[in-house]
Amino acid sequence: MRILVPDFSLWWTRCGMKIRIYQIDAFTDKLFAGNPAGVCPLDAWLPTDKMQKIAMENNHSETAFFVKGKDCYDIRWFTPAVEVDLCGHATLAAAYVIFHFEKYSGSVIEFHSRSGLLKVKKDGDELTLDFPADKIMRAVLPGELKRGLGLPPVETYKGRNDYMLVYKTQKEIEDMTPDFGIIAKAPARGTIVTAKGNDVDFVSRFFAPQVGVAEDPVTGSAHTTLTPYWAGKLGKTELTAMQLSKRRGWLKCRLAGERVEISGQARAYMKGFINVD
Repeated sequence: MRILVPDFSLWWTRCGMKIRIYQIDAFTDKLFAGNPAGVCPLDAWLPTDKMQKIAMENNHSETAFFVKGKDCYDIRWFTPAVEVDLCGHATLAAAYVIFHFEKYSGSVIEFHSRSGLLKVKKDGDELTLDFPADKIMRAVLPGELKRGLGLPPVETYKGRNDYMLVYKTQKEIEDMTPDFGIIAKAPARGTIVTAKGNDVDFVSRFFAPQVGVAEDPVTGSAHTTLTPYWAGKLGKTELTAMQLSKRRGWLKCRLAGERVEISGQARAYMKGFINVD
């Protein structure tokens, strides 16, 4: 019996623009863990509102879009609600796509972004982000965070985009049940809560209802804030970290002067096409 296979290329041509899309689980060595990111390679930038709609439709904490240049890649990141200046897990996911699906033969990828030059190095299954370290200062705890978290921290800091609240124990971080409606009114991109870890150097969670992400599963960019703090607190530059979301994420961090190196693995969950009219 002869089986006819439909020609989907003609269907895509009639329906509109065909864009490749990947879903990658970042900061994990297995599927259904870490932080899922959408990744869309582009030949040229789409209008910003179109990329925002794609990110909203994907409904991941971030979707990364990248365009290949002569010697590097330009990258942008969108939550379901807004474009952001920096995203670690979606950069890791984009690098995974470039290394595994874009026929990239090098071991280091350079990205140009709104946060400057970013690099990702491949060493076996491990990918290492090279990001600028955040600068934090002591801060007054906003009332919205005091009410929304219900548990006062022992220290409060403010970085470029986020508040970082330090607590006494890992259990306090694990048991936290935020009121996201209240937290969403705090004057920041998001809120990092952190404590010394039981089995790793430090643990954290990240809440960002302000940008459409109630709790982010694993937040690479938050570790540009966490790493300098814990390096100073623990007196070492190489640290292990775990983000205590339901999906869990594992990271290795290294403070290198004004830069932070954040290492982890990733796994491909899906690849396909989306139709954009």
